[in-house]
Amino acid sequence: MTTDSFAPDFAIEATRPSANEIAQLAEILKPGTPVYVTSVSTAVPDKTVAAAKALRKAGFEPVIHIAARRLASADMLRDMLGRLTGEAGVRQLLVIGGDTDPAGPYPDALAVIQRAELRKSGIEGIGIGAYPEGHPRISSERLEASLDEKIASATAQGLRVHIVSQFSFSAEHIIAWLKRLRGSGIKNPVGIGLAGPTSVPSLIRYARRCGVSASLRGLMSGAATGLVGNVGPDRIIGLLSASHHELGNTHLHYFSFGGVVQTARYARDREQTLTEQKAAAHS
Repeated sequence: MTTDSFAPDFAIEATRPSANEIAQLAEILKPGTPVYVTSVSTAVPDKTVAAAKALRKAGFEPVIHIAARRLASADMLRDMLGRLTGEAGVRQLLVIGGDTDPAGPYPDALAVIQRAELRKSGIEGIGIGAYPEGHPRISSERLEASLDEKIASATAQGLRVHIVSQFSFSAEHIIAWLKRLRGSGIKNPVGIGLAGPTSVPSLIRYARRCGVSASLRGLMSGAATGLVGNVGPDRIIGLLSASHHELGNTHLHYFSFGGVVQTARYARDREQTLTEQKAAAHS
C-alpha cells in the first residue's frame, strides 16, 4: 500500500463469508484485496481454514483474526497456523485479545506474539488493534504501552506490523488519534476502521457493543446521521483525505456490518472516486 499519503485502496472484513458471497466479491474487488476473516465465538478451525482457502482461490489476500483468549491451547494455535499457511497460503494475521475470559494459555494478544513463533509457522506480517476513542476497560496509558510492546516484539521477530483501528464515526477523533500516534514516533501503516453502509439503528447497536462511546453519543443525538446512515461514511473519508499529509501511511479498513457484498460495492466506488480526485489534483 502507498507509503506517503492517504490511500484509495482498502481492506474489508467478512464474518464467515459464504461461497456465494466470495463469488460476488470476486466480481467487485481487485485481485489481492485483503479480506479479513473475523473471529467469532462459534468459529471452528475447519470453517476458518475453508474460508481462507476459498478467498485465496478467488484471488484475495486472506487475513485471519486470531483471538488470543479464545485459544484453548498452544497446540490448537500451532495446528491452526499450520493449516492456514499450508492449505490456504495465509501470510498475515490480525492478532487481537478477544473480549472474553481466557480459555487457555494466552491472556492477551501480546502473549500470542511473544510465544507463538509466528515466523516459523510461515506468517510474514501481523495486524494489531488500536482504539481512536479509547477502550471502555483499559486505560489510555496501558493501551499506548501495549501497542509499543506488540510492535517491538513483532518487529524483533522479523514480522511486518500494521495497525488496524476500531471503527469510529468521528473523523475528528480519528485524525487527533493519528496525530498523537505519529507524534509518538510510530510510523507503521494504519488501517483506519470505518463502518460500511449500515442503518443508523444497527450502527448504534454495534457502537454500544464495541464501546465506541464518543461515536455513540453523536449517533444518539442525531449529529452523526449525515456521516454514516445507509450511504456510508462519505464525510469522514473526505475529511481524512483532506488531512492525509498529517496522517502518515494509512488506508481504509471497512467493517461490513451491513453485509460484506454491500460494503465491497461501496468501498470499490469510493476507491474509484478517490483515485479520480488524486489524478485531477496532479493534472
